[in-house]
Amino acid sequence: MESKQLKHFLAVAKHGNFTQAAKEIHIAQPALSISIKKFEQSLGVVLFRRQEKRVSLTKEGEVLLVHAQRVIQQLHDATLAIDELKGLKKGEVRLGAPSMMGSYFFPRVVMAFKSQYPDLKLTLVEAGTRSIRKMLLEGELDLGVINCDDVPDDLHVDHLFTSQMVAVVGSEHELADKQTIGFEEFFEYELVMFKHGYFHRDFLDQISEENGLSMRSSFETNLLPMILSIVKQEFAITALLDLVTEYESGIVGIPFSPPVTLDLGLAWRKQGYLSIADRTFIEFVKRYV
Repeated sequence: MESKQLKHFLAVAKHGNFTQAAKEIHIAQPALSISIKKFEQSLGVVLFRRQEKRVSLTKEGEVLLVHAQRVIQQLHDATLAIDELKGLKKGEVRLGAPSMMGSYFFPRVVMAFKSQYPDLKLTLVEAGTRSIRKMLLEGELDLGVINCDDVPDDLHVDHLFTSQMVAVVGSEHELADKQTIGFEEFFEYELVMFKHGYFHRDFLDQISEENGLSMRSSFETNLLPMILSIVKQEFAITALLDLVTEYESGIVGIPFSPPVTLDLGLAWRKQGYLSIADRTFIEFVKRYV
């Protein structure tokens, strides 16, 4: 079993199509088909079901997929580690963060980091925490901000801070003067919500289901500026972290009763290799917080 065979296998598994996989890894489609066929023959199993326009993993292929991803990621980590020993620093941090963190917390961190380390590059990817966990485990991200609850065994997480989730309404909304709000009253209003996979949306879905409350989600978007615009114009209300209301005018945050707090942390793969840039950023964020 060779790394080239595993890379070919992963490309086909990713695209479900030999033509698209061949384009990604820059080889001819017939050569890729032959490579996969020889790989299957050497293993003595069939890895893919061939259909007219698409291929899918067999049970044997699904078992191999987990190990192949881990092996290729470890090879990448080993190459990076050796390069750094030779003085070829990676110089890049790939960070995943939810939109509220990306919009209100990390801009200041990133600017301060770049001021101190101008030669290091930081790539910030916006996504829900569920997607961030997946990208971390698959090696697409080096670091990610996630909810500290139910962390997968393969991830290490360092607590960053605790934030409160609040109901958010326009400053002239009829609820704006309330000191607290219960979930039953919150769900009576039209809502603008993030899509599934964001921690606050998943939490509210859970509350709605556990208490038999109907969610009147009239708007659904991952664009935070659009959510804020809809709330400010009082077409709907929403739920966000209180750090948003600290910086945005025209909206009011109302704590839930009982209060809802979220523990957020910086996570990375336990078995992954952290580059000098990654370790530098982790320590910087700890000092910053």
